[in-house]
Amino acid sequence: MKCIASLFLSLLFITFSFDSCSKDDRSNESQGDSNPDISTPTDTAQDDVDLSIPGTIRDITSMDLVAEMGVGWNLGNSLDVESTDKTDWGNPLPSQEIINKVYDMGFRTLRVPVTWSYHQQATAPYTIDADYLAQVQETVNFGISRGMHVIVNIHHDNTWIRPTTADAPQVKPRIASLWTQLANTFKSYGDKLIFETLNENRLLNSPEEWSGGTEEGRTVLNEYHLEALNAIRATGGNNTGRHIMISTYAASTVPVAMDGLVIPNNDPRTIISLHTYFPWPFCGPEDTLSNWGSDEEKAALEQEFDRIHQKWVVEEGRPIILGEWGAVDKSNLSVREEYYEFYVSESTERGLLPVVWDDGGNFRMLDRANLTWHFQSLAETIIAAEN
Repeated sequence: MKCIASLFLSLLFITFSFDSCSKDDRSNESQGDSNPDISTPTDTAQDDVDLSIPGTIRDITSMDLVAEMGVGWNLGNSLDVESTDKTDWGNPLPSQEIINKVYDMGFRTLRVPVTWSYHQQATAPYTIDADYLAQVQETVNFGISRGMHVIVNIHHDNTWIRPTTADAPQVKPRIASLWTQLANTFKSYGDKLIFETLNENRLLNSPEEWSGGTEEGRTVLNEYHLEALNAIRATGGNNTGRHIMISTYAASTVPVAMDGLVIPNNDPRTIISLHTYFPWPFCGPEDTLSNWGSDEEKAALEQEFDRIHQKWVVEEGRPIILGEWGAVDKSNLSVREEYYEFYVSESTERGLLPVVWDDGGNFRMLDRANLTWHFQSLAETIIAAEN
């Protein structure tokens, strides 16, 4: 069957020029070479494909690209699992049926977090396991086949991507090799596919882990972004003009993290990647604040969005993707509905694109095993609130 699927897709791609937060100590979200075989999209999936987009990098700005993207959903605690078994954190493997469910709800952006260290050689030439790379490509195709914008990244690889001067000489060639392999695999994909160089990169268990890092950490992180972007651009093809997401230290919105980010090569096709679970005492699983919605609380969230908008959109002319946000269930569904409506409405009004975190656990929304929504009203609220 794989051979037949491969042949079918090869013909399809030629015809249309189409080639082929995190589970960590902060959010505790878990529980609850080229041309690999990829699965054939279903007939249903093909119905909504805009075949003028795959295979094409259009002459549009990153701001224009983000403006056309619809609100998004994270395939969290799946390919980012810190194990060779990607079901270890309680979710089934990605499937076209799961992505169809997300698409049918109304989400138009799919973020695919990927952890690579369990499937990549730790020494030169840092080869990625071909079967795993094929699985990642197949998952990307689940979204592309529906005409979705898809984001693929380096996610829980902080154990080796340590932002220190001492670690940098060992880290840089591995990052460059990883992104070279990914970029070559997806070289002919159009601008519906976005690369996110890193996720919440930071020095684990350091005092400044979630407060913007140290000057050394921010400087080395900028060097890692530069290494990744240079590797991507060097592969040529559509990657010379691909839109690329660049994150602050730990993807944080604190001023020192945002001010410390340097856009590699001042590349015009870059998007700023930020995560804002705001306010964390309400959003986070280890905190007990279950109520939200006072005038003061809404004003504080508006100020958070205003700071982000002013810094990047107004002053720097860079688009923003809020790659992770959400609030865990504390038996407060109506409150969360109000929060989700306000969050999406206020962020999209400012041109910030929210991509909700769904880990199938603490931040669960979709029951991927049964293809039903744990919290359908929250998903519907997100879609309805988009400006």
